[in-house]
Amino acid sequence: MPTDHPVCGVGALIRRDERYLLVRRGREPQAGLWAVPGGKVGWGESMHSALKREVEEETGLEVEVGDPVWVGESIGPGTPPAWHFCLVDFHATAVGGELQPADDAAEAAWFSREEALALPLTPTMRELFASLP
Repeated sequence: MPTDHPVCGVGALIRRDERYLLVRRGREPQAGLWAVPGGKVGWGESMHSALKREVEEETGLEVEVGDPVWVGESIGPGTPPAWHFCLVDFHATAVGGELQPADDAAEAAWFSREEALALPLTPTMRELFASLP
């Protein structure tokens, strides 16, 4: 997976009734950890299009993408690093589909903020939740 440049990734902060949708990663990097649904932006693909595609692939849900909520990066261990993602997480609203984990999401579920913070989260998710009001 190492490349000679950072890769753009997007995530969707989907909230429903004071609960957030998280997926447990089924593949590396960070398999087994929980995060918002999302993934890599393809060459020539807009961030919004990539996010809609990734959310549907991972959760079965269709979303409307809102404003950015968090910007950061994830750099994996090693020299050269195992990965380097520049990340933008957006507010998103589920507008269709049925929740069903698929693709590289081993599980998908709704959690309160407190429940989410008790999960084994990716480090960037801790940063995201800490940035929320």
